[in-house]
Amino acid sequence: MPLKKSHTKGVRHQGRPSYVWAKQVVSPQMKVIACKEYDAYKDFRRDPSGYYLLIRPNFETSSIEVAICDKDHVIEMVFTGKACQDIYEGIFQYEKKHSKTWFKDKGHAAYLGKELKKAELALALGQNNYFQE
Repeated sequence: MPLKKSHTKGVRHQGRPSYVWAKQVVSPQMKVIACKEYDAYKDFRRDPSGYYLLIRPNFETSSIEVAICDKDHVIEMVFTGKACQDIYEGIFQYEKKHSKTWFKDKGHAAYLGKELKKAELALALGQNNYFQE
C-alpha cells in the first residue's frame, strides 16, 4: 500500500527516511545505499575519451575558465563564464551540437560540476587559493 503524504511527513518508514516532497510515494523496493568514501588518489580514473579539464578562476575578468585538453595535452577549447551552471551547460550543449565526446564517464562530468563550484566560490569570496583536484 503506497504511503500518503500525510502519513510520511517527517516520519521514518520501516527505518527508511521519508523523501516525500509533493505527490511522491515510497516504493516498497526503495533502498538507502551508503556510499563509500571517495579517495581522490586511489579512486582516480581518467575519462575513457582521453580528454581532461583545466579549471581556474580568472580574477582579472571575474570569470571561470575551463580548458578542454586532449590526451596529447593540446587545449582544444576554452569555455568562460561567471557561474558554474552557465559553463557546464555551455560545454554540454557544445559537445552535443558538434558531436564531441569529452565525457564518456559520468564521474568526469560530476567532477566538472564539483570543481566549477569550487572555482565559483573562490571567485565570489576573492580567494585566490583555489586549486584543482
